[in-house]
Amino acid sequence: QVQLHESGGGSVQPGGSLRLSCVTSADALRGICMGWFRQSPGKEREGVAVMYTGGPGVVFYADSVKDRFTAAKAYDKNILYLQMDNLQPEDTAMYYCAAAPCPPVGWPKEYNYWGQGTQVTVSS
Repeated sequence: QVQLHESGGGSVQPGGSLRLSCVTSADALRGICMGWFRQSPGKEREGVAVMYTGGPGVVFYADSVKDRFTAAKAYDKNILYLQMDNLQPEDTAMYYCAAAPCPPVGWPKEYNYWGQGTQVTVSS
């Protein structure tokens, strides 16, 4: 069982930054796929960043966040981070951390474990 708990959301002005944290169990950072997703009212859930936790930090980023968001893991703290810079109003959403076994090739199509989410609001 993988437990996930997000924090770090809040309200910022356009151009601002936030860092989200996803606290999980130690085993989760030893070789599964973990990622950040977001969803705003009326829109489909979007994968923001997905990474394999068991090796070098190969990360998939959605085109909408490339060069602005950075996902990283801290093994000593059992935490997955999402550093979000140059935030824009279109980044406003509930952000979720999720985990799933990695397929042999590519990224998971379904995620087994989800956190409760943390709200990010970007407005002037």
